[in-house]
Amino acid sequence: MARYRFHATNGFAFVLDAVGRDVRRPERLTRRASEVAESVMGQLNDQEDWSEWSVTVHDLSGRRVLVQPFVSQAGGASQAA
Repeated sequence: MARYRFHATNGFAFVLDAVGRDVRRPERLTRRASEVAESVMGQLNDQEDWSEWSVTVHDLSGRRVLVQPFVSQAGGASQAA
């Protein structure tokens, strides 16, 4: 099991995950990133345009392992990089 940090940003604003979360299987990173995006959208509900936002996932050494754009609540597909 490895610990990852899930940060959210639009390039200007930044939501820091200082604690991280243990993830057993790397294929679950995408699902957790989606959960983080949904949480941020719920907390920052004055925001209307989420097209510039993404969740960046980092391992504890700081290496970026995933970038996943936010998916607006209106729908759309997410992409991992």
